[in-house]
Amino acid sequence: MKMTKRIDVLKNILLDLHHGATPESVQAQFDAHFTGVSAIEISMMEHELMNSDTGITFEDVMKLCNVHANLFKNAVQDVGVDDSEQPGHPIHTFRMENMALRSAILRIKRLLAAIEAAPEAEAGLLAGLKRQYELLGQFKRHYNRKEYVMFPIMERYGHDAPPKVMWGVDDQIRELYDTAYETLLAFPETSIVQVIDSFEVFEHEFLEMIFKEESILLMILLETFSQDDWLSVAKDSDQYGYAIIKPEKEWVPERVDFNAQSQMVMVTDDLAENEQVIETEQGTLTLKWEPKVNAVQPIDSQQLLPFGHGHLSLHQVNLILNHLPMELTFVNKDDIFQYYNDHVPFEEMIFKRNPSQVGRNVELCHPPKLIERVKSVIELLRTGQRDQVTMWFKRDEQFVHVTYMAVRNDDGTFEGVLELVQDIQPYVNLNNDTNREIT
Repeated sequence: MKMTKRIDVLKNILLDLHHGATPESVQAQFDAHFTGVSAIEISMMEHELMNSDTGITFEDVMKLCNVHANLFKNAVQDVGVDDSEQPGHPIHTFRMENMALRSAILRIKRLLAAIEAAPEAEAGLLAGLKRQYELLGQFKRHYNRKEYVMFPIMERYGHDAPPKVMWGVDDQIRELYDTAYETLLAFPETSIVQVIDSFEVFEHEFLEMIFKEESILLMILLETFSQDDWLSVAKDSDQYGYAIIKPEKEWVPERVDFNAQSQMVMVTDDLAENEQVIETEQGTLTLKWEPKVNAVQPIDSQQLLPFGHGHLSLHQVNLILNHLPMELTFVNKDDIFQYYNDHVPFEEMIFKRNPSQVGRNVELCHPPKLIERVKSVIELLRTGQRDQVTMWFKRDEQFVHVTYMAVRNDDGTFEGVLELVQDIQPYVNLNNDTNREIT
């Protein structure tokens, strides 16, 4: 069966599910048409659903995500890549994390059962139970890496539907965990039965996500990501941290040295200096290099350029932007995340930014639950209803103040949105009107 036909059949089956058919009623139809389905086809099918005139939105797909995953549970084709089995490879680390997280769940279930069976021993077991909950809570690092490091690369390959759906479900799972943990902290005011019930609701959705990651998400990544993509993922992963376990060692893939494979020889007697001969087993190939006329010269970052009421070099401009006591982000008029400064190291950022976000649509840089708020802010600024929008909130010891400013030309043309984020708690703590002393 051709791929387009397979996708049509998959799409129709899922539409039946969305219109109320039971999973059992469509399973037989699915099994009759498919002996194996690739994760790529699932991605293409979800993309078709969400971008067609069927009326299906990513929220609809998200609601039936578990049903979809179970439908494919026995049919998804595995994709084997030798690199991914090496310690330190992002796939290997991802799977080892999931194994450690499953183990944490089993330990929690045993402790919950022990407390339920022997209330008199609960004091000794409770500390261990809280510790296991906290270990399990590290799954949020696992999700952050998936969302902020892997999803941007997926989107560049055109797989935008799975990230959007999966991120929405991730947020629901985070909320279920927070509820379960708060219920535990309320024990013994709340009963052990309530603690168990809230954990089991989280557990079910969490284990379903592990299946979706390993049977669908990772299969898509293995089919599409290049070795350079995986090196990028490995490089950017450390800043988000890991869940329970860390990579055993740095992954260093085998790289083919093409220059070593084919002997390149310069022939100076019969060829000009700008010509080169490549010797291969099949014969020789002559290359001739011609410089471009009026070729663009590399930018001199130290050259002074006119800026405002003076002159600065690009090097100086970059230093100044990075020394401002706030996090700056610029989204251009086409809603593309174009720039952020390096005010502080990644781990100290209030709003985490990384290079993989640059060049993405701003909507894809935020969790689905925040998209409507982001769109509303941009629309207010774009249309001129507001010149700036401010927000603030408390986070641990920080008092975060956020300003969104419309950036306009002298003639009023909208060029984008500048976001300024800073911790104003030190200013709130000022206890006098004047301080002109050097301390």
